[in-house]
Amino acid sequence: MTGRWLRNSFIYLLILVGVIAIVFTLFGTGSGESKEEVEPGQFVADVRADKAEEIERDGETVTYKVISADDEKTFKFKLEKGDTVRGILEDAGIPIEEQPEVDIKGGGIDWFGIFINFLPLIIFGGLLIFLMRQAQGSNTQAMSFGKSKARLFTGTRTGVTFTDVAGVEEAKEELQEVVEFLKWPEKFIALGARIPRGVLLLGPPGTGKTLLAKAVAGEAAVPFFSISGSEFVEMFVGVGASRVRDLFDQAKRNSPCIVFIDEIDAVGRHRGAGLGGSHDEREQTLNQILVEMDGFDTHTNIIVVAATNRPDILDPALLRPGRFDRQVVLDRPDIKGRKAILDVHTQGKPLDKDVDAEVLAKQTPGFSGADLANLVNEAAILTARRNKKKVTMAEFEEAVDRVIAGPERKSRVISPKEKETIAYHEAGHALVSHVLPNADPVYKITIVSRGMTGGFTRFMPAEDRNLWTRSQFQDALAAILGGMVAEELVFGEMTTGPQDDLERATKIARQMVTQWGMSERLGPRTFGKREEMVFLGREISEQRNYSEKVAEEIDDEVRRIVDEAHQTASKVLVEKRAKLDQIAKHLIEVETIEGEALATLFAAPVDEELTTAEEPEGEPEQPKKPKKKETRAEPRIAPPEPGLAWGSETPARLDPEMKQE
Repeated sequence: MTGRWLRNSFIYLLILVGVIAIVFTLFGTGSGESKEEVEPGQFVADVRADKAEEIERDGETVTYKVISADDEKTFKFKLEKGDTVRGILEDAGIPIEEQPEVDIKGGGIDWFGIFINFLPLIIFGGLLIFLMRQAQGSNTQAMSFGKSKARLFTGTRTGVTFTDVAGVEEAKEELQEVVEFLKWPEKFIALGARIPRGVLLLGPPGTGKTLLAKAVAGEAAVPFFSISGSEFVEMFVGVGASRVRDLFDQAKRNSPCIVFIDEIDAVGRHRGAGLGGSHDEREQTLNQILVEMDGFDTHTNIIVVAATNRPDILDPALLRPGRFDRQVVLDRPDIKGRKAILDVHTQGKPLDKDVDAEVLAKQTPGFSGADLANLVNEAAILTARRNKKKVTMAEFEEAVDRVIAGPERKSRVISPKEKETIAYHEAGHALVSHVLPNADPVYKITIVSRGMTGGFTRFMPAEDRNLWTRSQFQDALAAILGGMVAEELVFGEMTTGPQDDLERATKIARQMVTQWGMSERLGPRTFGKREEMVFLGREISEQRNYSEKVAEEIDDEVRRIVDEAHQTASKVLVEKRAKLDQIAKHLIEVETIEGEALATLFAAPVDEELTTAEEPEGEPEQPKKPKKKETRAEPRIAPPEPGLAWGSETPARLDPEMKQE
């Protein structure tokens, strides 16, 4: 780096000298005074009058000065071929002895003139050398287009082992065999077993696919090549296939080793689905990967590990035995996995005694490993912001709120009327869910604005649930519509707040009819076939495989299910109107109710006074009373409502219920 800098500095210095020399040549080295051209006879006359001074000769040009009392002029004239200053003066009869300076200034070697003459050659040579070096560097870069951009980690440089990965025990067991084969291949070869050609890690984003691949490399202590699928393809044709060949050539030279391709769906999509026909650059890259994976020597001990969250769009040739022999699924962790992940991420952090990882695990269903890592980091940041020395449970619970719903919007101004509407809305959700037997228990109600929400209600399922019954859906729908029904019951009309509730309820009801066969009228059937374009990788339309009459029946069933849920919520809130008022008034007072305080409120008699005073409508908001256990100072976040995941086929993160009120 230093030598290259010195070479460039020399080139720049040479160019600077050339520019300075050109400037001096064009503008002269004097003070910039003008020179008047005269005839040689005028020069002779000035010499006879003893006016000529500082006579100088530059090639064929002679300059001299005439200095008077109030002026100074510079004159010049050109010599004829073969003439000299001495000759002109001798021909005019002027003795040379009186002008000895003429011989001195007119003779000698003009080194500056010589330098000026050679200056163009010097500049041209310097520029030529500079351009040749630049071209050589560009040529080197051009020749490296086909080289692989994989990053090589040797030994245990990944810094990750299986102890750093939690919540995916089955996946760790599958990959443990890969590690053992790389460490002790003779144990498997003696039994006739062959090394797996490839392992494909599948799972939603944030479940630890890349982390698990690093852990395999760290455990096996072998070279680990890491590259993304998008790094193979460039704008130049053939570069992707060339990089694949170079990558596997490096892997063979460093055998035994692991080649990890992250987001392989970037180059592994179905062939023939591209817009450029069957010979586009991506498909050539995929063909080369297929050949390299199936062309391994059985004694090379090279394992290809790839990760993707879109296995449905991969080419079938990638998934056959002999290429990716194993497909390891990494799903979102259950309660035990979440606790283990929290234990891993809280190691080395100063935790208060009240921090309970099991309680946090119960409150975060649907969180991935990345979500839990972000949760712990947010809690640590909040602790530093509050100038505390240890992370307490309050910071963790506040961090859950921030991860799910966003930061608290303290500056948002809410009128007393709007605050009352939000309180009744959330109280309606909570009360209906509390009364119905198949709904999840309520854990938290708040009217504190976070992100885009004006308030929300959290539910805590008794256990992680993968299967749902019709009765659970019906009660959950009633709880979703409880906020809208509460607004209608108390204020005589609904607001725009239940928009998200209505959208979710309609979607769940339609899925009950068209996907899960939970309609008594239409029976156990599914309706509609989804169309998915592989190149785009997403659902673009739904093909109707039923008649218009059946479509009307589906709409009628959806409406019936939603109406029944609305009637169920209305019946509960009419019967429990006094309890609804009690919860709403208390929620206006403390803004957040959760945990034991909420359970006590549900069990308290209706006539018991839980608020400090009745406040007339329209009165300015009063400061909160010191009820520490029921304020948002120490929130405890219940898990999100499970209904939000009912719209997906595969398990997805369950976001909390959020109202834009």
